[in-house]
Amino acid sequence: MQRFRRVTGAALAVVLTASTAFAQQTHVINKSALDQAVQQRVSQDQADREAIRTFLQNPAVQGMAQKAGLSVEKAQAAVSTLQGDELRQAAGQARVVNDQLAGGDTIVITTTTIIIVLLLVILIVALAN
Repeated sequence: MQRFRRVTGAALAVVLTASTAFAQQTHVINKSALDQAVQQRVSQDQADREAIRTFLQNPAVQGMAQKAGLSVEKAQAAVSTLQGDELRQAAGQARVVNDQLAGGDTIVITTTTIIIVLLLVILIVALAN
């Protein structure tokens, strides 16, 4: 029994000192690289939200939304709640429409995309509530 206590005590001492040694190891990534990655992500999210807001402020988009019975105001309010893949997906579609409308493409081609983006934003808002 005394031998068991000694072995258990020695094993416990090794485990406790080993965890301290592992905690003192250097990190895989340094703080400045991590800060830069976070800042880059925040900047990208802001640019994505701005692309969606630009899309929603377009008079052609607002007219299509009104004809479809969709609320642009709700979509505008929902932009700040978007994140991750939903944000990138909506922003990508908004950029395509923004580029097409800025380039003078016909609205007939972009009507489906406009409605899809608006529905996506409104559905996300509805699910978030």
